[in-house]
Amino acid sequence: MENPLLLFPQLNISASKDKPYYKVMKPAIKEEPNKASKPGAKQKRNRLSLLLQKPEFHESDHLGKPGNLTKAASVSPEEAVKWGESFDKLLSEKAGLDAFTKFLKTEFSEENIEFWIACEDYKKSKSAHELLPKAKTIFETFIQKDAPKEVNLDFHTKEVTSQSMGQPLRSTFDAAQSTVYRLMEQDSYPRFLRSAAYLGLLQGR
Repeated sequence: MENPLLLFPQLNISASKDKPYYKVMKPAIKEEPNKASKPGAKQKRNRLSLLLQKPEFHESDHLGKPGNLTKAASVSPEEAVKWGESFDKLLSEKAGLDAFTKFLKTEFSEENIEFWIACEDYKKSKSAHELLPKAKTIFETFIQKDAPKEVNLDFHTKEVTSQSMGQPLRSTFDAAQSTVYRLMEQDSYPRFLRSAAYLGLLQGR
């Protein structure tokens, strides 16, 4: 019988390690190069804190301060006097509309003038094909319950407007627009005329 050590030389643990069969049984171990260590959580937090320190523009820091409206509007005292004649006169001029919009932002009620402007644009639609998407946007933005910029409308006006959304006409928002217009005319407009910003315009400041 053949010597098993001759048939299976790998079993010969006393064999010299210099022989080829030993090298076959002993797998070569490759050492991977050292990988660059990944940045730790602390380093990530440090980078994030640096990004958060970047100065941001906050609109609220620039609105509501006397003088900001004067600089933005850049109108003469004579023009400003006309704005005090009537609310319609104020809205009919671009500078007056811009000044009133900025004032409403200081009172956090700019949704009223934005709705009024959207209705004016809606009525200028050139074709019936444009009415439906515009009407849907206005309704979802300003009128429906919990709308992002919901305006203050009575139940009847809101219901009538809602019922006409199936086939909107150019007059669909007339009742709602008139309601918001009266609200601004009777409430916001008098406060605008008493505001420091408007009085500054009258004095040429």
